[in-house]
Amino acid sequence: MSAAVKYTLGRLGLFAVCFTALLPVPLNLLVKMMVAFVASAGLSFLLLRKWRDNTAEQLGDIVARRTAEKDRLRSALAGDESAAEAGDRVAAAEAGDRVPATKVRKTTGKRA
Repeated sequence: MSAAVKYTLGRLGLFAVCFTALLPVPLNLLVKMMVAFVASAGLSFLLLRKWRDNTAEQLGDIVARRTAEKDRLRSALAGDESAAEAGDRVAAAEAGDRVPATKVRKTTGKRA
């Protein structure tokens, strides 16, 4: 399970627990939801620190990869042959990692 999904489910779980704890309190439903939202935000700051840090690290890695790829593409478009070759190697490696698609039967587009 990815770190972002785990953190999101943790936040939703904390909200559900806080809201359930406020059910017996004689308040308007919307007020209960707002109080539960604020309480779950505070508790998630304290309790879900590790998951939040893992999510931030995962997102930072994705941003760094995309930035490096964007810089490489800009260099390749500017005429840098080594950047273009590096992109070819990356594309070949990614194509090797993918599962081959199943054969798709061609249709003529005519209805029977």
